Amino acid sequence: MSQSSNSPRMGLAALARRCAAIAIGVAAGAAVAGTAFASTAWPQKAVAVVVPFPPGGSTDTIARMLAQPLNEKLGQPFVVENRPGATGAIGATYVKRAPADGYTMMVASIGVYAVNPFLQKNLAYDPAKDFDLLTVAVRAPNVLVANPKFPAGNLQEVVAHMKKNPGKVTFANSGAGSSDHLTAALFWQKTGAEGLHVPYKGGAPAISDLLAGQVDVSFQNVNAVLQHIRTGKLKALAVTSGKRSPVLPDVPTMAEGGVKDVEVYSWQAAAAPKGLPADVKTRLHGALVSSLKEEGMQKKLSEQGFEVVANTPEQFAAFEQQELKRWKEVIEKGGITLE
Repeated sequence: MSQSSNSPRMGLAALARRCAAIAIGVAAGAAVAGTAFASTAWPQKAVAVVVPFPPGGSTDTIARMLAQPLNEKLGQPFVVENRPGATGAIGATYVKRAPADGYTMMVASIGVYAVNPFLQKNLAYDPAKDFDLLTVAVRAPNVLVANPKFPAGNLQEVVAHMKKNPGKVTFANSGAGSSDHLTAALFWQKTGAEGLHVPYKGGAPAISDLLAGQVDVSFQNVNAVLQHIRTGKLKALAVTSGKRSPVLPDVPTMAEGGVKDVEVYSWQAAAAPKGLPADVKTRLHGALVSSLKEEGMQKKLSEQGFEVVANTPEQFAAFEQQELKRWKEVIEKGGITLE
């Protein structure tokens, strides 16, 4: 009698335990499935595209050119947000601190990814550690341009003029530590002839004074001065690419002009806060690359002097390490500071 009365109780207890285990398993499975669904369903709302510079520059242009095709491919708005300051460091720090959920990304340039660590004390981000690097979108060479009244008509004459007038030929740039400033510093180091560094708060005022003859020469992004070259308001003396630019086929390279090892490109690249879900990173990278490789996009970019790169995250990381090493050496050798 004792056995028969205990048996049902034991059966009920075992059944309860089994049901509880099943319930836990179902809940866990649902949680995993929910996470997977949320990830694969990305994006479900607008994505912020942070540009750490003011509107109107090359980086802002690239970000806005990419926003529309990304919207079309991924089904949600990609909204450009300009967060300028501290040569890109303010916007980059904002992106570093944003959630790594795929709803914040950054389009920035060489300064943010490869120069700021060597010029800014107590920089609040590490470009090699704090971001998921996605792709180098585009690159463009700089071009050495001069006011038409400047006496030198080619690169050799520029170097000769600088050696006859040490420290007097004025080189305008968009700010200390900018691509155009560092290109000039590298040029001085390779030729042994030094000019006078004249920094401005942005490329536009530097170009304006160059056009007005207030300064002699400048290394500028090709796309920023292309129209001025075509209209004769500026004369192009050399490009910093390995081969001649398709938009300036008559302008020699630095190497052709007798100055080697001054092959420099300004570049724009996309990244996101460190720790993106793997499938989100894959989808975002894929959408970026396919957008850049569209025929219409390539045509627009090429007309402005840009070359599409659209590489892998791994290639971007390796390239960034090369750029960090290179510009660290130039900055240290030149004693360059932001002061």
